[in-house]
Amino acid sequence: MSSKKKGVIIGVDPHKMSVTIEVVDTHEQLLGRGRFDTTNAGYAAMKRYVKQWPDRVWAVEGANGAGRPLAQRLVAAGEQVVDVPAKLAARVRLLDTGHNRKTDALDAHSIAVVAVRTDGLRVLVEDGELEALRMLTDRRDELAHQRVQTVNRLQRLLSELLPGQRKRDLSATQAKAMLATVRPRDIAGKTRRRMAVEEIADLVAVDAKLKKIKAELKAAVLERGSTLMDIYGVGPAGAARVLADVGDVARFVDRNRFASWTGTAPLDASSGEQTRHRLSRAGNRRMNHVLHVAAIVQIRHDTEGRDYYRRKLAAGKTPMEALRCLKRRLSDVVYRQLVADAQQQGGADPGGHCGATLQSSAADSHPLIDTSDQPLPGPAKQTLRRPSAGRKTLVPSAPCTEGCQIRELIAA
Repeated sequence: MSSKKKGVIIGVDPHKMSVTIEVVDTHEQLLGRGRFDTTNAGYAAMKRYVKQWPDRVWAVEGANGAGRPLAQRLVAAGEQVVDVPAKLAARVRLLDTGHNRKTDALDAHSIAVVAVRTDGLRVLVEDGELEALRMLTDRRDELAHQRVQTVNRLQRLLSELLPGQRKRDLSATQAKAMLATVRPRDIAGKTRRRMAVEEIADLVAVDAKLKKIKAELKAAVLERGSTLMDIYGVGPAGAARVLADVGDVARFVDRNRFASWTGTAPLDASSGEQTRHRLSRAGNRRMNHVLHVAAIVQIRHDTEGRDYYRRKLAAGKTPMEALRCLKRRLSDVVYRQLVADAQQQGGADPGGHCGATLQSSAADSHPLIDTSDQPLPGPAKQTLRRPSAGRKTLVPSAPCTEGCQIRELIAA
């Protein structure tokens, strides 16, 4: 925070069972500190302790992780809360005189220092609908992982009951048909068959839950006025994940910063006269996964994305390099779609804002991560021409409103 800011900063190091805070002024002078339980009594005691500083700002580390319950509770109580990325706090701790020692008190101190020195930390606001969408998305991911584990167990049992008849993509119906062909006589075989029947029942149950939650996610995405599902390869789960993690797209200054946050912008690894870039493993990995799935779907179907991918292969790129180029381009498409939706709903234009300068109810890693801001593999050309009949494009073919060119056909 700049020197013009007034009041005090409360750095918060959150844990499951306890919270450590440190109160500093805008000159980083220590005013108070304490450790409180995360129970209702501990929360009330913490609120009583900070009453002596009425003009206060809470700086919570990882408001999308361990700090989410406390951050949401403070926001609901009308407190001003900013999200401090763990990376920034770690850098302050590393450069401090404590030789990078890590304790709860030192963590709270580094969090408070980040809030004092850093402009543009994201301010959390209460958004019940977006929070519900995030919970549904997390639940869907958990069910998807549970389904994978169930199928793996079922595959193992079927491979023992029916050697050499393993099926790669196994459904509950197919598993039932396979199991009906075997009648083991020994006790071990009967036990395997009984366990396989139980796994099939679990698979049917989790499939029903996934189907139901997919319908809920689709309805929730459409209710928020989002058109992300019009992008080929982005379904209800992917669109919901984008909305839940992005929050307010106005916190990104441009598409390059957005690509840096999604981990699709290459890292600059140039040296001297040699110009080169390497893969970035930073950024929001869940968003990167959504873009990866969309890219794979584009490649497998007759889309402009497939043509772009093949042009990159013809230009000498390896399959993985061409895939990364496509993901980078899809990041631009998603960003423009989010901007267009925000403008359609009367939201703010992200232009002119650097980093996370606007309020957002999302709580995720800070967009100013250590990745290249260069718009590789080159800026995508914008066009309003309609695609040829029968061709599947990266973005919807509906006409754009004035000033929001959201359609983007992949060009050479």
